[in-house]
Amino acid sequence: MLTTILIFLVILSLLVFAHELGHFFTAKKLGMKVDEFGFGFPPRALGIVKENGKRRLVFGNKDRCENQTVYSVNWIPLGGFVKIHGESGEMKADPRSFASRPIWQRFAVLVAGVFMNLVLAAVLLGIGFGVGLPSIVDETVPSSAILSQESIRVMSVLADSPAALAGIQPGDELLSLDDKIFTSANEASGYIRSREGNEVKFLIQRGEDALSFSITAAEVSSHEGKIVGVGLVKTAMISYPWYLAGVKGVVATFVFTWEVVKAFGGLLWNLAVHQEVSADLSGPVGIAVMTGQAAALGFAYLLQFAAILSINLAVVNILPFPALDGGRLIFLFVEKLRGRAADEKWEGLVHNLGFIVLILLIVVVTVRDFIKL
Repeated sequence: MLTTILIFLVILSLLVFAHELGHFFTAKKLGMKVDEFGFGFPPRALGIVKENGKRRLVFGNKDRCENQTVYSVNWIPLGGFVKIHGESGEMKADPRSFASRPIWQRFAVLVAGVFMNLVLAAVLLGIGFGVGLPSIVDETVPSSAILSQESIRVMSVLADSPAALAGIQPGDELLSLDDKIFTSANEASGYIRSREGNEVKFLIQRGEDALSFSITAAEVSSHEGKIVGVGLVKTAMISYPWYLAGVKGVVATFVFTWEVVKAFGGLLWNLAVHQEVSADLSGPVGIAVMTGQAAALGFAYLLQFAAILSINLAVVNILPFPALDGGRLIFLFVEKLRGRAADEKWEGLVHNLGFIVLILLIVVVTVRDFIKL
């Protein structure tokens, strides 16, 4: 459990730090003043500031540096933050402040965090494709791919089906059916269908354990005819030569991003139309548990999981909701249409309310995570 928590904190810190680094780097390049760039969250433990060509240490939050950026290490070791001068709409008269800059520059700073999360995902996936990542194998696998550890796995188990009642779980590796070994998921599925009405012996590998299940197809209310209720796929560790791994990482990032966007679209649709929240929605506790599961499977699985988390963070932050980067972009669009910025107090109130709603949502989802677990 402790190892899982530590791995989760390291991954979360990496993702948040990369996001804030995007904001920091872009603001600096555009000539904005950055008051502080910190690792972890306040209170500040110590920091470094450069004044008159010399570096000096600052301790705690009382030691303020008005003209230079403080690079700090903070007591809560989760990710990081960047404090840009005038980021809340104040100090518009200061040419170095965020608020005084043209809309396109503020837009660039806001989207830079999302961009960095996508870049991080592409880098992680590129490294993964260099060492090998778990993937579903079908006829479309390119000839340049190097396959290893090929296996047939249970991808899905239908609720209330004979397979579910017997104890088959998604992720189980299928070793044999009636002592027959198969090299194709289609062949294995075909054999199961051909044995309708007869008992089939499943030999399953789950972690370090080999498990045997005897299952007979039966009728399930949601399907016609008798079924066992398992979906099988062929998987393998896929790697590429070094000169292709990075390209494949970028392509995979686009594919995963589109899938995450579709998933969020479905989630918001169900919430708006049916007033239902998907049972697959997870908060910090659920993500920590999944991190432990990925780590238990191996480094490649953890690498892939971290990349997908980074993409999720990018998509969440670009949503047009107050307190998120996407919510701040909405105010920029409104400013462009109106020809003047919204009142900073009113904008601040909207973002604060949005932040409260987000915290409440996290609390609700976390409670659901504990109930599910």
